[in-house]
Amino acid sequence: MHEMSGPPGDAEPFDLDGDRLREECGVFGVFGHPDAAAITALGLHALQHRGQEAAGIVSFDGRRFHSERQLGLVGDTFSGREVIERLPGMSAIGHVRYSTTGETILRNVQPLFAELDAGGFAVAHNGNLTNGLTLRRQLVRDGAMMQSTSDTEVILHLVAQSRRNRFVDRFIGALKAIEGAYSLVALTNKKLVGARDPLGIRPLVMGRLDGAVILASETCALDIIGAKYERDVENGEIVIFDEEGLHSIKPFPPMPPRPCIFEYIYFARPDSIVGGRPVYEVRKTMGHELAREAPATADVVVPVPDSGVPAAIGYAQASGIPFEMGIIRNHYVGRTFIQPTQSIREAGVRMKHSANRAVVAGKRIVLIDDSLVRGTTSLKIVQMMRDAGAREVHMRIASPPITHSDYYGIDTPERDKLLAANHDIEGMRAFIRADSLAFLSVEGIYRAMGERRDPARPQFTDHCFTGDYPTPLTDLSAEVSTPRQLSLLAEAS
Repeated sequence: MHEMSGPPGDAEPFDLDGDRLREECGVFGVFGHPDAAAITALGLHALQHRGQEAAGIVSFDGRRFHSERQLGLVGDTFSGREVIERLPGMSAIGHVRYSTTGETILRNVQPLFAELDAGGFAVAHNGNLTNGLTLRRQLVRDGAMMQSTSDTEVILHLVAQSRRNRFVDRFIGALKAIEGAYSLVALTNKKLVGARDPLGIRPLVMGRLDGAVILASETCALDIIGAKYERDVENGEIVIFDEEGLHSIKPFPPMPPRPCIFEYIYFARPDSIVGGRPVYEVRKTMGHELAREAPATADVVVPVPDSGVPAAIGYAQASGIPFEMGIIRNHYVGRTFIQPTQSIREAGVRMKHSANRAVVAGKRIVLIDDSLVRGTTSLKIVQMMRDAGAREVHMRIASPPITHSDYYGIDTPERDKLLAANHDIEGMRAFIRADSLAFLSVEGIYRAMGERRDPARPQFTDHCFTGDYPTPLTDLSAEVSTPRQLSLLAEAS
């Protein structure tokens, strides 16, 4: 994690992905299809952007549960026929994961599975429990033996320790005990279950394929398998699929939904539809709003690839400044690529991204990115443009300044590492060494969503910009808890 006391050293490898917000995971489920595991693997491929460090699938063949969980990308684990053949059955759930701290370890890879008195139970979780550490400590005091550092395991133990007779009642009891953000898919020997937290912070959608039920974090996972989208799982809703069909339960008091605004800014794939809004169009509209709020006198609009592209298109359309690909990304350089020697590193070799000098040289550039976190990436991008001959570099960010950390499933730095939490606009501009810097306002981002912001009743979870956390942060308020302890002991799912 970079400090913000000054620019990074020349010896650091150049990687525009190094200062990004990270989503924690994606979930997928199938009920009633003979190729359930293969379909799940394909769905996880479409959700790979939500987590690249580990993947897992659990299937049920009518008698036994089967599990495959591995570190690495989905294609590294589930590309071979022999792997899919080890996961027979008409139902399956899957998970892709990104770890917030340290190294991903196999025991944290989901779906998690346990044998309960009523049968097997597998669960996969997108989000983060803000009372997970508190519950974990209580469960351990009561005799639970934890096998992972994931807060998802808390849900397993809450279900297992329930004295209620029916699984559904046990599951509801577990959900009523947890706080924070979650979209869950769970599998028993008779049911596929999906659930969203009462505010619907994390997404979950339903679809159909050849009569089979599909649950997924995003609609792009339905598209890849040719499934038909039916609807979003509603905030606070539990959907249960069994041989009798769909059962919908709403065990929480009704609340207005507050989906995570960052799904639209960055996390969801551009071809997904989230909450009825096409993500690509929303991001272009954010660019339109940014151009109106923060115009610049420039020759070309250049996106930071790949996430800044839709907003840059919108900015160019609204401003009349030509859109150009001034930064080229090499998509074929992976994490296993040979690491450069120190001398090559110092020579400034850029493996993943390079300036398109023919577009940049002699021009006044408007650089468009979706967010600014620590500022170290923006500093490198601005310098790359200057090294390529840009005459002026004006940075525009298609979201408001990130001033507060997240505790709902986004890997944000602690607050003292967030550039906007410690500097005003001029201080940030000086840090990244741009000629000018501007952000989209909170009101502007609401306009891009087709909403008029009501600070008294926000329509989205926007705490990273406003400090308005929509749920209790129980673990943070505990005397023994700190953000660092939370990240280490209750590693986000």
